[in-house]
Amino acid sequence: MADTKKVPKVPESLLKKRKAVAEAKAKAAKVAELKKKRQAAKKSVIFKRAEKYTREYKARENDLLRMKRQARKHGNYYVEPEPRLAFVLRIRGINGVHPRPRKVLQLFRLRQINNGVFVKLNKATLNMLKIAEPYITWGVPNLKTVRELVYKRGYGKVDRQRIPLTDNAIVEKQLGGKDILCMEDLIHEILTVGPNFKAASNFLWPFKLNTPNGGWRRKYNHFNDGGDFGFRDDKINALLRRMI
Repeated sequence: MADTKKVPKVPESLLKKRKAVAEAKAKAAKVAELKKKRQAAKKSVIFKRAEKYTREYKARENDLLRMKRQARKHGNYYVEPEPRLAFVLRIRGINGVHPRPRKVLQLFRLRQINNGVFVKLNKATLNMLKIAEPYITWGVPNLKTVRELVYKRGYGKVDRQRIPLTDNAIVEKQLGGKDILCMEDLIHEILTVGPNFKAASNFLWPFKLNTPNGGWRRKYNHFNDGGDFGFRDDKINALLRRMI
């Protein structure tokens, strides 16, 4: 009778290793499943917020039209509330700049030509804008302009580095503690000048824009005199369209 071959025993160390690998795989699968569920829930929250903001913007636009129509019907004029948000754009260099406007430009983070930032309008910032006026142009951006700037030219400040805003996770990681979870939250906070405007504005790296198509008119003349610098109200939107 032929001797039956004995099956060699599996070493104890190999069994332990197999068990550890199986446990690690099961744990990783569980974590991935939890992450998937969390992302789905977060996606739903972001979608609902975006819908809410859309309704809010539409309601505000309708209210403005209604107030204007009522005023016109009674032979009056409707005066819109003072703007709270401005977009400030640097248009000139630093050669021969007085220390005061240079310091203001530095405080606004406008260190290069064609750099732009969002600014909350109050007494202090209006005085600063007057000081630096010959070197900047500024106005009141609308929703379309804010959205295009953030989506097309938006970069965030992450660990002092300029990172493109390609994912909501970047926004959430930096501003999640301020209840800003996605790009639409960021746009809403900027547009409405919300309680966390400072954090949102500082997170956004100063926008680097192109020279406008067709060029500037005359940088050394005020906008009201056919030039470029100074306050241009809502006409800043047409300028930014040519620069984005």
